[in-house]
Amino acid sequence: MMNCTLCSKELCYGKKKRDLDVCTKKAPELHFQKLTMADQKALEPYFSLRPNKICDSSFLDVFLWSRSNRLEYCLIEGEAILWKMELDGEIYTVMPSCREEDLPYYFHLVRNYFNKELNCPVRIFLADEEAVEYLGLRDDPYYQISEQEDLKDYLYDAEKLRTLSGRAYHKKKNLVNKFKKQYEGRWEYRSLSENDAEEIKVFLENWYISQNSEEEGLDKEKEGIWDVLNNPIVPEIRMGAIYVDGRMEAFSMGNYNDLEEMAFICVEKANSQIPGLYQAINQQFAEHEFPQARVINREDDVGLEGLRKAKLSYNPIGYAKKYKIVQSLY
Repeated sequence: MMNCTLCSKELCYGKKKRDLDVCTKKAPELHFQKLTMADQKALEPYFSLRPNKICDSSFLDVFLWSRSNRLEYCLIEGEAILWKMELDGEIYTVMPSCREEDLPYYFHLVRNYFNKELNCPVRIFLADEEAVEYLGLRDDPYYQISEQEDLKDYLYDAEKLRTLSGRAYHKKKNLVNKFKKQYEGRWEYRSLSENDAEEIKVFLENWYISQNSEEEGLDKEKEGIWDVLNNPIVPEIRMGAIYVDGRMEAFSMGNYNDLEEMAFICVEKANSQIPGLYQAINQQFAEHEFPQARVINREDDVGLEGLRKAKLSYNPIGYAKKYKIVQSLY
């Protein structure tokens, strides 16, 4: 049993009782606003407050897709971030960014906002497994839960990706060594900053033009990357590139979650005409930008067979599962 932080009334959270009596008369009003890069410094610490391994526990990843999802946030009580977004004409939320012990309170606070202010059931997109378990939602008949199989993130041993050691990575290491030998004295890795934004744009523009694939989401991805590059870039966002003969031929972008000791690789592009270059930027970016990482999250495969095959070839050590949750009755 716990006490409501607003009125001290004794409450039971989640697992044994469907409703949490959030004090509607005293509950803080929720005011949502558009997410911008200027919010990064203030919001970044909230992503590491509770166990959460999905890529959406990274400010960079959230921001990259914020325009296409019409994402808005509410920073509340200096304790949590609540979220609201639009998908296929319906309003959704994601799990609150807060301490684990505060998750039930903020979960029910946003649920009441959906029920009372928006007059609709709460719908949650990309719910992380840790939150689903902590809230006891699997056993709650008032919520429908479905795993978003194509959106699960691939997790890797960071040291293995940095060193490519062991039999499982023999082919990858051979490709990297072949690239290094073929371009010996002609290639280099560079860490990048916002001063390199225009050069990055030129490289990426050419990369997108080269893609004949109708892969869903490429336009939205490009739009999000441009939003990042058009703003001041904080040091927490890591960027790196491989140059061949002085020309950028591969680029990667990511950031880090201190609590999980996990690096997130949000963008990785390379000239596919150069054998071994994708494997080289993968290894070099991990080595130079995230030497302290224990785990690397290389995000999902969005259901694309070719992308799934490529991610599996790096021998994931596990997955960060995600769920869609819809309130049945309210």
